[in-house]
Amino acid sequence: MVIIIVLVMGVVLLLLQNHQQRENINAMAETMEFEKEQLEEEYEDLALQYDGYQITIQNDSLADLLAQEKQRVQDLREELRITKATDAKKINALKKELATVREIMVGYVHQIDSLDRQNKQLAQENRAVREQFQAVQEENQSLVEEKSKLTEVVSRASMMEVTGFSCTMLNKRDRKTTIFNQIQKLQLDFTVLKNITTPSGMKTLYVQLREPDGEVMTKDAGTFTYENGRLPYSLKKEFEYSGEQVEMTLYWPVEEILQKGTYNADFFIDGNLVGSFPFQLK
Repeated sequence: MVIIIVLVMGVVLLLLQNHQQRENINAMAETMEFEKEQLEEEYEDLALQYDGYQITIQNDSLADLLAQEKQRVQDLREELRITKATDAKKINALKKELATVREIMVGYVHQIDSLDRQNKQLAQENRAVREQFQAVQEENQSLVEEKSKLTEVVSRASMMEVTGFSCTMLNKRDRKTTIFNQIQKLQLDFTVLKNITTPSGMKTLYVQLREPDGEVMTKDAGTFTYENGRLPYSLKKEFEYSGEQVEMTLYWPVEEILQKGTYNADFFIDGNLVGSFPFQLK
C-alpha cells in the first residue's frame, strides 16, 4: 500500500514538473516573440531615419554611403522577418547588427550636422560677399553718376553764351526804317559773353533765322553739326575768342519776300545752342 502511494505521488510530481516546464517554455516563447517584434520596430525606425537623411543630404559621396547602409538595414529587416522567434542565437546576432548599424548612423549624423553648419556658414559668407559686391556696384554707379553730373556742370560752365540780341531793319541806304516794304537788310547785334573757362581759340558761330512759318532762311544751303545731326544755317562767322566779351554785328541781305510776324534767331557755337531770341518784323 505504501509503495502504491509513493508511486502515485511520484507520478503526480512528474506531471506537475512537466506542466511547469510547458508554462516556462510558453513564457519564453512569448518573450522571444515580443523581442522579435521590438527588434523589427527598431529596424523599421532606423530605415525611416535613413530615408529622412537621404532627402536632405546634398553631398553625393555621403548620400552613396547612406544608400548602402539603408540597403543593409533593409536586408537585415528581411532576414529578421524570416527568422523564427525561437531562434535565440539568430535574434541575438541581429541585435548586435542593429547596434553596429546605429553606431554608423550616429557617425553619419555628425557628418551631416557638420556639413549643414559649413553650408550655413558658406551661405552667410556668400550673402555677405553679394551684399558687399552690390554695395560696391551701387557706389561705383553713384560715382559714375556724380562724375557725369560734374562733367555736365563743367561742360555747361565752359559753354559760351550769346545775349543782348536786337534786330534793326535797314533800307537800301543802310538806314534804319520802320516801313516794312522798304526793308533791304536786317542788322543783327548781339554779345558773346565773357567766360574764362571756355578754351581760347578760333570759334565758328552759326545763326539760324527762322521765318514765322518755321522755315530756315538760307543762302547757300550750308549745314553744321548739332546733336548727332546736321542743321541748315543762315549766317556763319569765324572769330577769335580769348574768354573776354565780344560785341558782334551780322547782316542779312533781304532777297526774298518777307512775311510779317514773329521770327526767331538761334545761335550755335561749338555744337551748343548758346542763345535763342524771337523778334518781330511788321
